[in-house]
Amino acid sequence: MLTTRSMALFLLAALFEIGGAWLVWQGVREHRGWAWIGAGVIALGIYGFVATLQPDAEFGRILAAYGGVFVAGSLAWGMVADGYRPDRWDVVGALVCLAGVAVIMYAPRDS
Repeated sequence: MLTTRSMALFLLAALFEIGGAWLVWQGVREHRGWAWIGAGVIALGIYGFVATLQPDAEFGRILAAYGGVFVAGSLAWGMVADGYRPDRWDVVGALVCLAGVAVIMYAPRDS
């Protein structure tokens, strides 16, 4: 159950961080204005809060693992929001990152 909760929190964190960064990008690079930028900043703040809800108490472990989720999630976001089509090396890289997430977060440890 803790693994399922942890994975759901990673997905929620990705939604807020990647979505927040995308909103800021749209506000600045696509000239959509301050409302988009402000919404992005709020979403990024929510991401920071969501990350604290992980069942593991190790900050470094959580953020390191989240990096892999961010890589895969960013490619997926680009596909959905911007029509980006990753090549096979993007996909391989994302899968390697997700394998790293699994090792960092869910490998058995002596406690």
